[in-house]
Amino acid sequence: MFAIVEIAGLQYKVVQDQKLFVNRLKGDKGAKVSFDKVLLTVNGTTTIGAPAVSGITVDAEILDHVKADKVIVFKKKRRKGYEKKNGHRQSLTQIQITGITGFDGAKKTAKKETAKAESTEAKTVKAEPKAEKAAAPKAEKTEEKKASSKDDAATVNFSEEHELNYLLQKHGMSESADNRKVLVELGKECKEKEGKRILSTEVFDAYIAENIDKLTPKK
Repeated sequence: MFAIVEIAGLQYKVVQDQKLFVNRLKGDKGAKVSFDKVLLTVNGTTTIGAPAVSGITVDAEILDHVKADKVIVFKKKRRKGYEKKNGHRQSLTQIQITGITGFDGAKKTAKKETAKAESTEAKTVKAEPKAEKAAAPKAEKTEEKKASSKDDAATVNFSEEHELNYLLQKHGMSESADNRKVLVELGKECKEKEGKRILSTEVFDAYIAENIDKLTPKK
């Protein structure tokens, strides 16, 4: 049986009665400490935390507070006359693992978590048909918008001068102001004839061809 536990920002693999040095902990010699951030346990079966295994704690006893061996930090810059020498001794705490507890509770919590996960999956499966139903009208609306945009592109806008010039150019007529006025008048007549407020390009082209003699051709 062993566990991977996080102690003072570092991860350690620990077993029963193991002695190890960790970063300095608060507490006096002989004090009892416990660590609940257990990332993995192996006790017949392997349990991986997400991120920690719930219900498992690692208990330990503080044996001593010590300092690690000195580390020399030497800095030098060539041809600058700069030299600096420093030493560092890391503060450590020696602890002994007295037990890894909570396996029964961990099994119960694991069962609860699996039951919750299954219930949430069932809820999502039930919610999927509703999402499909909600998506169907949205798709219909988008198709209607696309169709309407295509229709707008195929209609004649008599307030746009460049569109009128394009129609005149297509029929080989002069792009003059008089011809544009004639087109506007023809548009009014065509709307009255068709009984529509908006004319499609195809319908108006046919009406222009019928009344082409009212327009001045290009010179």
